[in-house]
Amino acid sequence: MTREASVTRNTQETQIALRLNLAAGASELAVDHGFLAHLLDQLARHGGVALQLNASGDVDAVDVHHLAEDVGIALGMAYHEALGDRRGIRRYAHAYVPMDETLARCVVDVSGRPYLHFDPAGFEGDAHGFNVHHLREFLRGFCNHARMTVHVEVLSGVETHHVAEAVMKAFARALRQAVEVVEDGVPSTKGIL
Repeated sequence: MTREASVTRNTQETQIALRLNLAAGASELAVDHGFLAHLLDQLARHGGVALQLNASGDVDAVDVHHLAEDVGIALGMAYHEALGDRRGIRRYAHAYVPMDETLARCVVDVSGRPYLHFDPAGFEGDAHGFNVHHLREFLRGFCNHARMTVHVEVLSGVETHHVAEAVMKAFARALRQAVEVVEDGVPSTKGIL
């Protein structure tokens, strides 16, 4: 089982090419938005994956919304492909991550059923134009295309940079545990995920 995938997504708003390997390795990120690139670097590092990503879009003409959403979609597609039949994975996992005044919790179920519960607790500031609504769109795109259930809650926090980064790290750590191969069968009474 190789547990890797390549995805290309070209629209009128974004151009994305990525390669994902669920085994740890070096990552190379070329992303049109600095803070989104920073968050994706955290995802690769804390998620224990190798991510090769070229992502550009209408950041200057519109904002980071389309790029964040479409990178989430492409990454979700890659995870879905890399996991194959999901045989042997842990399936459920959670992580808490503190970052200064912020504490974020993320719970993941690699269920085959896409759902996102996202409670950013009203943080309305931004980090280089990136706000929690862009993070929500990234995660929603991911969940819908990876076919996973993800619950995100910010338990405390003030500064949007810290909130977004703690959420991404918690998401990455929970995801890393959930996709870890720990047994032989499919972890579902249905026999499929």
